[in-house]
Amino acid sequence: MAARSHTRRKTDIAPAPRAASRAESEGNLSERVYRQLSEMILEKKLPGGTAIVEGRLADELDVSRTPMREALGRLAGEGLLVRTTPRSYSVRRVSPSEFFQSMRVREILETEALDMAIDRVPEDVLLDLAARIKDLAGAQEQESAHWQTDDRLHMLFPEYSGNAVLARLVSEIRVTTRLFELSRPFDRVKSDGAEHLAIIEACLKRDRRAAREALLRHLRNLQREAMQIMTGGSSTLIDNAT
Repeated sequence: MAARSHTRRKTDIAPAPRAASRAESEGNLSERVYRQLSEMILEKKLPGGTAIVEGRLADELDVSRTPMREALGRLAGEGLLVRTTPRSYSVRRVSPSEFFQSMRVREILETEALDMAIDRVPEDVLLDLAARIKDLAGAQEQESAHWQTDDRLHMLFPEYSGNAVLARLVSEIRVTTRLFELSRPFDRVKSDGAEHLAIIEACLKRDRRAAREALLRHLRNLQREAMQIMTGGSSTLIDNAT
């Protein structure tokens, strides 16, 4: 009797490792799909308004529905997708007015974050980021590396601000401005690099006013170039931030 009871207990617990392994595998698949789709959306390989059908995409990527559903739900939660039916989404489309209004909000939030964080960001962190920006000139995947340093710079101050809500809001509003599409892409790798380095240089000196002006100038140059692309004008950068 005791032997049979022992065997039954072993049988009861045997499937658990397989279930855990299956759950872990689906979690890895969900993460892979999430990263792949996020990159495609942010790099405009999936333009605004593109329909995303759960079942069809799962078949195309050769994954089951569960990890696909989890990845799509996560992307929708982050504002990259909009749900259109219970089983389908579309890539979020950002209008010009939403872009420019969002950039104005970024000016307010990011300068506040910089003001709160400028004395907290370690010097070695700033120097490391400056070195990465300077290395961009020789990078093979320049655009991808540019976006990585851009994300790092603009999230650096919110993260060191000590205010988690502020960091979350900046992250969310940056998604909106990244999704905005123009008739031709921005070509700001070189100019962004120079403007980013100006912000870092002011921060290394702990010069709050100069850092704030450099950040505002950078954000407004981006808006100016977007407007000029939309209206067919040149891409001359503004020199002053007020």
